[in-house]
Amino acid sequence: MGGRPALSKGEMEVARVLWELGKATVREVHEAFPEGREIDFTTVQTYLRRLESKGYARATLDGRTRVYAPKVKPRTVIRETLDDLIDRLFAGETLPLVRHLIEDRGISHDELAQLRELIDQLEEESDGTARQ
Repeated sequence: MGGRPALSKGEMEVARVLWELGKATVREVHEAFPEGREIDFTTVQTYLRRLESKGYARATLDGRTRVYAPKVKPRTVIRETLDDLIDRLFAGETLPLVRHLIEDRGISHDELAQLRELIDQLEEESDGTARQ
């Protein structure tokens, strides 16, 4: 995964909040957690330090306060996590994952229309490349 260790569920939760905030102190991340999601201040602090040590965030000092900022974009983490999952569970094949998601989780009419548009777009791009 890009040379970085994978994120735990808790680390991913904190990373999402940090991505949303852009840069923040431990207190700001802690306070930004969704209503009803109880998490200790020290747990947030631990997760932020882990994000930094794993290369997902960077910290700078503002006086005596550490201010954290994302070092990796969410899209990169999503891509790396999915690539790892596809390799481990589906031997690198993407269609079994797509089939599993559609069959087991279902797909709405709107999502199906969007999927058809994506397939049409990919076919057009493929046809254009084949002609060159």
